[in-house]
Amino acid sequence: MFYCAVVTIYVLVWALLKFGTFTLQSPENSGRAFNYVQERHFPKWVKVLLAAPWVFFVAMLIGSSVLFHWTAFRDQLGQAQITEFSSDVQPVDVSQLPIVDRKLALKLADKKLGERQSLGSQVVLGEPTIQRVDGKLIWAVPLHHSGIFKWLTNLQGTPGYIVVSATNVKDVEYVDGKYVKYQTDSYLLNDVKRKIRMSGYLFEGLADYSFELDDSGQPYWVVSTYRNQRGFSLPEATGVILLNATTGEISRYHIGNVPEWVDRVQPEDFIINQINNQGQYVHGIFNFSDKDKFRSSEGHMIVYNNDRCYLFTGLTSVGQDDSTIGYVMVDMVDKSVRRYVMNGATENAAMSSAQGKVQNLRYTATFPLIINVGSEPTYFMTLKDDEGLIKQYAMVSVTDYSIVGTGETVPDAMRDYQQAMKNVGMRPNLSETDQALSITGTVLRIASEFNGTSTEYKLILAEAKDMIYLVDTSLSDELALTQPGDRVKIEYYQNPGSSTQAASGFDNLEFSQAA
Repeated sequence: MFYCAVVTIYVLVWALLKFGTFTLQSPENSGRAFNYVQERHFPKWVKVLLAAPWVFFVAMLIGSSVLFHWTAFRDQLGQAQITEFSSDVQPVDVSQLPIVDRKLALKLADKKLGERQSLGSQVVLGEPTIQRVDGKLIWAVPLHHSGIFKWLTNLQGTPGYIVVSATNVKDVEYVDGKYVKYQTDSYLLNDVKRKIRMSGYLFEGLADYSFELDDSGQPYWVVSTYRNQRGFSLPEATGVILLNATTGEISRYHIGNVPEWVDRVQPEDFIINQINNQGQYVHGIFNFSDKDKFRSSEGHMIVYNNDRCYLFTGLTSVGQDDSTIGYVMVDMVDKSVRRYVMNGATENAAMSSAQGKVQNLRYTATFPLIINVGSEPTYFMTLKDDEGLIKQYAMVSVTDYSIVGTGETVPDAMRDYQQAMKNVGMRPNLSETDQALSITGTVLRIASEFNGTSTEYKLILAEAKDMIYLVDTSLSDELALTQPGDRVKIEYYQNPGSSTQAASGFDNLEFSQAA
């Protein structure tokens, strides 16, 4: 539309000058100081030139529509690999759960910025981007100039950025000395989009400006390039343009050779549209009965599995709001698709179930992340208060959203969730690496604590002084009789990276009761 307008204006001005005259007259002789005198009428070919761009534009709009290319709309996402959930998604490591979402990352970054009074009046926070840097899951938050006068007095850029850990609310760092000269809302050629356009990419399709760090902590703007496959429709990512946020150096990479530290090439909205198109046109454009139609859930998450970045979202049948027919995980670099066929609750239903368990506290659930707990698909989410601060954690079964576990820490929520599964006779299908471990030792210390729903015992064994074993009272009547010095056997599922382990079985070896 822009170029049609440019061509039209150019032809119109040329024709006016060619077939008429602009004159300047005094206000006394005319009601207007500026006049145009047409010497002869425009020829037909001039009118054709004026209309041609708009005829072309309308023709392209019609020719690009789904009416003529519904198979291309349906197949753009590509063929999905049907995968078993348990064999593909790695078992959860609670120490690496992304408990900090975008809103909380901004709140924590703003608090860190407020600690530097001289800087807080000069800059504002930009859009955070979740990514994995050197094996650590973080939110990178750029600092932008707060106005044109701040930009004029700091042309070298803002003096750094803020890194917020996605797994630890206390891990927030201000990185100084890595100047961010080029920004998405800056002025003149310091604006990211203008800088790229004026560097030889005037006619390139650009989308998804994300702030990412390489392994050394150098900030870059990662901009996806794309090309429409059918006229004005079906945009497809072709690669990325990397703009060094400090020096302005620009590099272009095609999709097959992007640097390893670049986490995403595919724009999120491209992927969601392609998923919805595949579901909408599964049986063509005249499927008025909605047979086999599906759409993505009302939200999605960026997740990491085996150090790869994915977009993960549920799939819901058209007309069904509270249940899913499966899940899809799309690689954010090469767009390979994995689909999991299973029935379960939607993300919104799981959020409502988690909020219902703590309704007296009036906490709000964040959009959930799907994780693997003992080969069982499980929604994980945080529960926030009115100030947006994390107060509890929740886990909800995908297949039965009435099974909910909550706790003030992730291990607490995990134990409560495992107990909830046990209460309904649900036992995860464990792989060889998920089998219960056991330890036999002497009780060094033991204490009980009521966790709000049941009594829980905490034990330290003389043979493993750095580990605390958490044993629910429902596991054994012998817990209340256990004392320091007793020999016990504890079964548990390993929680990597944690100093606490939730027990799945308990036996005091000092006693042997008859059945």
